[in-house]
Amino acid sequence: MILLRVLHLTDPHLFADKDGSLRGVVTHASLSSVLAHYRESDWLADVVVVTGDLVQDDSQGAYDHFRTLLGELALPVHCVPGNHDVLPLMRASLQEPPFYYCDSVEQQNWLIIGLDSYVSDQAGGAVSGDELDRVDETIAKSNADNVLVCLHHPPVDMGSKWLDSVGLNNGEDVLKRLTESGKVRLALSGHVHQVYDADHDGIRIITTPSTCRQFAIGSDEFAVDDNPPAYRRIELHDDGNHDNELIWVGPA
Repeated sequence: MILLRVLHLTDPHLFADKDGSLRGVVTHASLSSVLAHYRESDWLADVVVVTGDLVQDDSQGAYDHFRTLLGELALPVHCVPGNHDVLPLMRASLQEPPFYYCDSVEQQNWLIIGLDSYVSDQAGGAVSGDELDRVDETIAKSNADNVLVCLHHPPVDMGSKWLDSVGLNNGEDVLKRLTESGKVRLALSGHVHQVYDADHDGIRIITTPSTCRQFAIGSDEFAVDDNPPAYRRIELHDDGNHDNELIWVGPA
């Protein structure tokens, strides 16, 4: 039985200027097209998860655009920071429902936890010991049998030399801690602007391409590809199983 439908969005990289572009893509327009595609579909989410890099230009105006666009969905929106985010601005912008910053929510037999992997002035990330302790305590207090963890930097390598050099610095430690709980079924990430979906020690690790421009898979040096914006539909089942579908908004 499906208990919860999750809409996964990541890396919108918005600007205060709606015409601002990232590597040739106008990010406000591309996020708008993704949201329009979702709204026009017959698949309805219960909650939205956005895994970081909400903005690109360090501006309050970009966060205002994010709030406006996502607020139109009339759904809870759970966000974690990415390396391009500005934490004081992001926290202030997401402090009131339907927006949540690195929060946790328990629905039915699932617990969704936002995990902070932000490191100041670095493209790569790390999860602090205190943050991992918080996750352990949250899981221990929950009655849910299944846990979905959301963070910006994926805890595994992508097989891309340049991209893995700015990945999660303590990914092995993070995976070990998440595995020890025995309840984490799924981890959602962004950051890498490409598709990844594989099982690691019983945890399904999934990355979703950006709502704007994508990075070339397996490249040794920085490179982008021509894949369109994307989002992911995730369905969480009572028994801990889950289904997911990657949706390209344009030909892939």
